[in-house]
Amino acid sequence: MLALLSPGLLPGVAAAVLLYAVGLAIYRRLFHPLARIPGPLLPAITTLYQSYHNCHYYQKIAELHKIYGPVIRITPNEIHLSDPENYDKIYYMGTRFWKSPIFYGAFAIPYSTFSTPSNEVHKHRRGMINPMFSRKMVLDLEEVVQEKAHKLTKRMEAGILDKKPVDLHHGFRSVSVDVITDYAFDRSYNLLDTPDFGKKFFALKCVEQIEEVKERLADGKLNQTRPTIFSELLNPKNNDGLPIPTSWQLKDECYSMLAAAADTTGNALSTACYHTLADREIYARLRDELVAKFPDSNQTLNFVALEKLPYLTGVIKEGLRLSFGVPGRLPRVTPEGGATFNGYFVPEGTIVGMSSWLMHRNEDVFPDPMKFDPARWLDPENSRRLDRYLVAFGKGSRQCVGMPLAYCELYVTLGTFFRRFSDMELEVFETTPEDLELEDFFSSYYVAGKKWFKAVGHK
Repeated sequence: MLALLSPGLLPGVAAAVLLYAVGLAIYRRLFHPLARIPGPLLPAITTLYQSYHNCHYYQKIAELHKIYGPVIRITPNEIHLSDPENYDKIYYMGTRFWKSPIFYGAFAIPYSTFSTPSNEVHKHRRGMINPMFSRKMVLDLEEVVQEKAHKLTKRMEAGILDKKPVDLHHGFRSVSVDVITDYAFDRSYNLLDTPDFGKKFFALKCVEQIEEVKERLADGKLNQTRPTIFSELLNPKNNDGLPIPTSWQLKDECYSMLAAAADTTGNALSTACYHTLADREIYARLRDELVAKFPDSNQTLNFVALEKLPYLTGVIKEGLRLSFGVPGRLPRVTPEGGATFNGYFVPEGTIVGMSSWLMHRNEDVFPDPMKFDPARWLDPENSRRLDRYLVAFGKGSRQCVGMPLAYCELYVTLGTFFRRFSDMELEVFETTPEDLELEDFFSSYYVAGKKWFKAVGHK
């Protein structure tokens, strides 16, 4: 474009661009509707500040809150909150705050229930999926989770016999992926059967599998005694007269479910297991609880029985708390009429968000927040209070639809794993707390170059 301009015009164009940039910066800093919101200069005038910090911006935001208070401006048009009491003002059942279409549109899965900005459209889409993730359905299909949990223990047993460490980081993620693909397609990816736990599983073939489900449904060959997520979504009886989703629309649903399964649940399993193995007192206390309830180490551990164990519950909730689910912010659009947070009014259309990273590390709610402490959940009254601030799955009408299934995976997998290896024969292999540092790619990912969580066993 500049090559088409006369050389004599270039200085004028450059001056105009510079003048515009300066004017825009002055407007955003002094006259913008968010000009009164505390925060440093750069994020108020440009999104480049956010880009510079990239996948560690959630950590920088935490630093800024310590300096500027509970309400800060993190981009020209977005604010971030740290006061836990504000969470229920945004993320609640029937919320009027919409998901930010710009932020969630960047995921390039526009047809997924997860990415839908409109609360009304989301309500319809989620209504079709909800029955597949109900507690009743999870209990009916618990055997799927049990099978994957036992596969993982077999892999750990093989590692002990071979005297080799086992990559539990990918092992636990494989449990979650194998469960959700079995749930969705009645055809598991079987990552637990691969030597490296299927590290390259993101090279997915979702569309092909959805097409296969459609063909099996059309031919009457779909096993109707074993409903799956996509057989239900593709069944005309469940769509209230609306068009049946296309394969490419369901591909978006598939990607979002797989990412949630592998990242949120898989990371929580890894975090809980790592900290339990790293602390012999926690390991022993969990072992004693499991042995007392299930004397036979080879018996199938029932989900309903497991979720009644208080110390295992504490281990699971600490795993969820310190894996954070989504560590970064969950941006929402302020509805008509605006909103007030900690004395600051924000007009409608303003992007506002909070993060599990700050909620779960709030010292007033969770004393010594970075300590993995299952005992903090043992007192029933205190546990109910803490539950309000545990937001690994979000809250409200946009809370993760797969939460009941995730809890079943957490209880069955960890319960089975630690009951089977209750004789203190496992320990962490080389991984340190520093290796558990997270990067925010919306979901939590461990930093490249760090050591994956592995465990080694001794007979």
